Amino acid sequence: MKQDKNGTVDEAMMMRTGASRASAIPAQVIELLNRGQLETVNLTEWLAVDQEKLLGRIVRELGLEDERETIMSPLARLSERKMMTVIPAVAAGWLDLMELVSVQDRAGIFGELAGHRSDSVRCWAAYVIGLDERLGLEDKLAGIRPFAADSHFGVREIAWMAVRESIAHELQEAIGLLREWVRDADANLRRFAVESTRPRGVWAKHIAALKENPAQALPLLEAVKSDPAKYVQDSVGNWLNDASKTKPEWVLHVCDAWLKASDTKATRRIVTKASRSITKG
Repeated sequence: MKQDKNGTVDEAMMMRTGASRASAIPAQVIELLNRGQLETVNLTEWLAVDQEKLLGRIVRELGLEDERETIMSPLARLSERKMMTVIPAVAAGWLDLMELVSVQDRAGIFGELAGHRSDSVRCWAAYVIGLDERLGLEDKLAGIRPFAADSHFGVREIAWMAVRESIAHELQEAIGLLREWVRDADANLRRFAVESTRPRGVWAKHIAALKENPAQALPLLEAVKSDPAKYVQDSVGNWLNDASKTKPEWVLHVCDAWLKASDTKATRRIVTKASRSITKG
């Protein structure tokens, strides 16, 4: 694995499978990840990126060293450095800068982040949208759409996390807007609509309203009850499994109705995942 003088990473490095533990990640891979010149290929690498080093690199890359303190201040104030606190803090720094510059410069900076080769940098851009209080829910969903459809798993996960709080605060409007997403040709967008509304979710706050009344989201779930993509099937099954922790009878009713209406391999797979906590109990 090597890099040429122009900074182009060779094919062998691009096609690596990724280490199973952080200590096994080659030093050259870590270096390139922290310089924003390489995408991560698995969760181990994604968690191993030194976000502060990467941020310093991108600040220099964009010629913004005079604004370094503004950009890095929210990260510097963090008392605990976990990935799901670090990424929003980095995004907050970029948003602070964008509030100080012209509309044109703001668009330019955001464009550089959103289109960067580093998946970590694109994650920051996704969270900029989620944190931007000037945007209403409809605009946030429109802005997050490219990140929800991103080719990288990490960016797609951060996309729904970035707007989940807004979705929870305006749940009925969100469900209405996401009804188009669950019918989209792109499986990534269909999956986003489901994952972003999970009652419990992963690395995210619970949505109390959906824990108490999961039926509110049936307009979304019904559209993907026999989705051909396993990526979507897993999300639907996990959504219902979340709901089964508080409303097991409701989940069993939904599963039974789906099997009667759509006895397909996809639906059976979803139902199996959906009822796993119930059957264990």
